[in-house]
Amino acid sequence: MNSETSNQNPFPTSASQGGGADSGKVQRVAQKAHEAIDRLQESIGTGSDKMMGWQQEYGDMAREQVRASPIAALGVAFAVGIVFSKLFMR
Repeated sequence: MNSETSNQNPFPTSASQGGGADSGKVQRVAQKAHEAIDRLQESIGTGSDKMMGWQQEYGDMAREQVRASPIAALGVAFAVGIVFSKLFMR
């Protein structure tokens, strides 16, 4: 290898080129993107917590209904099975 080419970085960065004002712009854009991702992560986490609460609540309600009237629950499950089989057998 040539000694001149071995010292050159094949992938120059703004730091190796002296960056200047462009480096500040890149950092500001990166900071704003990071903040936006943080906000998105918080909102997804909050929505996920709500969904888990709803799942727990409706699951408990369904268990109570099945315990209160198991024959009706079997009838509903059978009817839903028939409907799904008719829909998906086409």
